[in-house]
Amino acid sequence: MTQVAKKKGSLVVSSTKDRDLPMDKIRNIGIIAHIDAGKTTTTETILYETGKTYKKGDVTEGDTVTDWMEQERERGITIVSAAITTFWELKQDESCVDSGRYRINIIDTPGHIDFTAEVERSLRVLDGAVMVFDGRTGVESQSETVWRQADKYNVPRVCILNKLNLIGADFEGSIDSIRERLGANAAPIQIPVGLEHELRGAVDLIKMKAFTYKGIEDKYLTEEEIPDNLLEMAQNYRSQLIERVAEFDDDLLAKYLEGQEPTQAEIKRAIRAGTIKGKFFPILGGDNRMATVQLLLDAIVEYLPSPNDLPPIKGINPKTGVEEERRPSNNEPFSGLAFKVVTDPHVGRLVYVRIYSGTLKVGDVIYNVTKQKTERIGKLVLMHADQRELIEQAFAGEIVAVVGVRDTSTGDSITNVNHPLYLESISFPEPVISLAIEPATKTDQEKMGLALQKLSDEDPTFKIKTNPETGQTLISGMGELQLEILVDRMKREFGVDAKTGAPQVAYKETIKKVATGEGKYIRQTGGRGQYGHCYVRVEPLGRGEGFAWASEIKGGVIPQEYIPAVEKGVREKLDRGILAGYPVTDIKVTVYDGSFHEVDSSEMAFKIAGSLAVEEAAKHADMVLLEPIMRIEVSTPEEFMGDIMGDISSKRGQISGTEKKGNLVFINGYAPLAELAGYVTKIRSISQGRASCYMEPSHYDEVPSHIANNIISASKGNQN
Repeated sequence: MTQVAKKKGSLVVSSTKDRDLPMDKIRNIGIIAHIDAGKTTTTETILYETGKTYKKGDVTEGDTVTDWMEQERERGITIVSAAITTFWELKQDESCVDSGRYRINIIDTPGHIDFTAEVERSLRVLDGAVMVFDGRTGVESQSETVWRQADKYNVPRVCILNKLNLIGADFEGSIDSIRERLGANAAPIQIPVGLEHELRGAVDLIKMKAFTYKGIEDKYLTEEEIPDNLLEMAQNYRSQLIERVAEFDDDLLAKYLEGQEPTQAEIKRAIRAGTIKGKFFPILGGDNRMATVQLLLDAIVEYLPSPNDLPPIKGINPKTGVEEERRPSNNEPFSGLAFKVVTDPHVGRLVYVRIYSGTLKVGDVIYNVTKQKTERIGKLVLMHADQRELIEQAFAGEIVAVVGVRDTSTGDSITNVNHPLYLESISFPEPVISLAIEPATKTDQEKMGLALQKLSDEDPTFKIKTNPETGQTLISGMGELQLEILVDRMKREFGVDAKTGAPQVAYKETIKKVATGEGKYIRQTGGRGQYGHCYVRVEPLGRGEGFAWASEIKGGVIPQEYIPAVEKGVREKLDRGILAGYPVTDIKVTVYDGSFHEVDSSEMAFKIAGSLAVEEAAKHADMVLLEPIMRIEVSTPEEFMGDIMGDISSKRGQISGTEKKGNLVFINGYAPLAELAGYVTKIRSISQGRASCYMEPSHYDEVPSHIANNIISASKGNQN
């Protein structure tokens, strides 16, 4: 095993030979799941089992490796994704596809929806993922969200049903929920030996052997024959498995159609092919015990892809506009994607980069294709949670952190200076909630601005906005928990004491019909005057389509050089809001006519004219307010079901369905965010502390007119 000498703020790893492993021996994976499904505990057990740590961390004790932030350890939740590297030896046997030593780069991600950006950017750069499900409930709300995120980036997955050792474990029900709720072509490759407190191992459906253990911390698996009471079940599940994966291997398909018994290697080859294509998802079952994780590690290296197994990365050459591709080879020109920014107290600004092709050395000059700037690499770092290992060179397929690049941020493409390539960036959801924030003292004023800037640099879903009329600073994010933790980080990491106001809902404005407007700006002040004149047409777009701009100017009625100024004026006005001071969205604006003055016209005049025109047009286009609607799922004992459903209805909510799992009822529905302040506390109060609630942003919808009128009146009152 790799020997690790750990010091505070540093890590010394004898890993030179380990970094020389061939590309097909590398796995870049993420651990993803619903909150409390057991991601971090699974990661801790993996690190302990592989010799990376000498003690298995415990979330409740606050001593886990990947949950290293103070807030994470205090709250027992993952807030930021953490990267760490470990190694696993796949033993040779008759079923083994490719034995040997493997390097596994792991990213442990958060489960709470407020930190969904961490999952989004991690999945963008990973080659595979381990999807952890609670084996008592199967698919939960956040399970669906992260599954969709993984689908978006075509990330192959293996699934593990965790917590089958706990009361209420439901192996078959959990499998059904994966197939039905996620629509996944999934099948178990293991079935548990026993359930709840009798769980003591798993049956390998490929080898048709049972692997059992004795105690909780028993590291050794005993291979034995399948118990008689599980033999028929194992044979049925094995038949299902072969049927589902036969199409991915010609030899296996031929034997399946002829009724012949396939070899273990043929089954594994088919599982691997289907998994890498994203067409099949193998399911493992167990808990976080040492022995169970050995089976998971084998599955990770056998079924999840190496960088070599995936298609070459594609991008656009900014010089030619032509699509090009790069293979995951050290001999190709360097290309990478910056996917995360962290302010480190020891080394400063760290930018995490996934290297898709070529190599990167300390001192290299790179080209940021997104920002069109060159930057020099100051230091290269391998990250092990909050520990760092300085390296001189990084290779294709690796995930490293870069020090010394000031202008590179999340989603930027960085490449060789002479071979630029613009890669697909990362999209993030819009914030749905805001807080007014102000420094506690005058001395905190300047420090607060710097701290907010650094935190927004790290988190793309954290936005800062200053109201130019009141001077008030608003911070926006995905939820109250996210904003609460960011304010806490300001105090702990930057020494900034700040006061916050009550949470505010991020309303938006939109239009419902087509209208036109004229904007004319004329000023004569003795010298050269100002003249800008335009007509615009506004049209409603579909919900969630944002903003679109078009020009129908012909014959030079407005010179071409002034068209961008009109657009800028339009955009600025829409950002400031027209009806109640909230951003206008789902609107298309077209400039179609106007006039100019050969001497007095200027960009400033046309910018103001564009602002005036779009304001007039919007006021005649039946403007309405939109509010964020949250998808909610409440799990509750059946006796409180009626009270909770009644409470949801009283909050302008709609129930979309209920589902019984074990002794709990899951109530699904939608409700406006504006009605859900303190909702978690309310649910606990109704249910005597026995119900729990999950919420995530779903969509925007129109605010009822009587409520909208109150919001508009309050907004205008604040402006006055």
